[in-house]
Amino acid sequence: MTLRTTLRAALFGATALALTATGALADMLEDIKAAGKITTATEMHYAPFDMLENGQYAGFNKELFDEVAKELGVAAEYQDLPWASILPGLEVSKFDFVNAPVTITPERMERYAFTLPISDATVALVQRKGGDLTAPADIKGKTVGIQKGTAQEKQLEAYSETLGGFTIRGYGSPDEAYADLAAGRLDAVAGSAPNLAYLAKTRPDVFETIQPPFGEPKYFAWVTRKEGSEALIEAMNAALVKIQDDGRLAAMQEKWFGTATALPKEMPAM
Repeated sequence: MTLRTTLRAALFGATALALTATGALADMLEDIKAAGKITTATEMHYAPFDMLENGQYAGFNKELFDEVAKELGVAAEYQDLPWASILPGLEVSKFDFVNAPVTITPERMERYAFTLPISDATVALVQRKGGDLTAPADIKGKTVGIQKGTAQEKQLEAYSETLGGFTIRGYGSPDEAYADLAAGRLDAVAGSAPNLAYLAKTRPDVFETIQPPFGEPKYFAWVTRKEGSEALIEAMNAALVKIQDDGRLAAMQEKWFGTATALPKEMPAM
């Protein structure tokens, strides 16, 4: 075999391998449909989006993702994982999708493929019932709890700098922060407005929200890996728009949040 023939064969093999790899990456939606299921992960301790009721997964995200899966013609399988391990798990392909409510940020958009928004995610504060905070700025010099590793934590840190400082205490889960707030070890807890509204609605004798939310308008969405997910994201977005247009989304919002809010049908500018 001549050198030219050898090089040509090597080049052909490399090209074929690249095409095979590209084809495999481009078939994420087809692979999910062939398997008849889409595997997802979330932290089931983020009410009202994700929670356990009598040991069973429930919440807004569960209900909405089930509807999207039906539109795709597949079943949804859910894993309950700590938030800190979810995005790393997605990156190493332990599951297809993250159906946890992930805040859309420019940094995350560079790394992950987002669906259209599934909910508002503007940051707000909650305090104990009868607390002395009447506006978000009253938190200056006090102690605020927040779930660690979240986009809300970064916004809270920026707000602290704007106000001139308050103590931020990080927690592994929102429930831990709420427990410390109820026990008087915190002055407030920061989180997304829908989560805190649900908390105050379901435990009105313990908690009350501080109005208005202090954060810039933000949205939650679901994410997957960028490679090979174009068709999958397109199909899921089409399903989300359909679910909003036919009223199913509003019904779910009323059920879980107490109010219905129209969501962008195109990716919002960040």
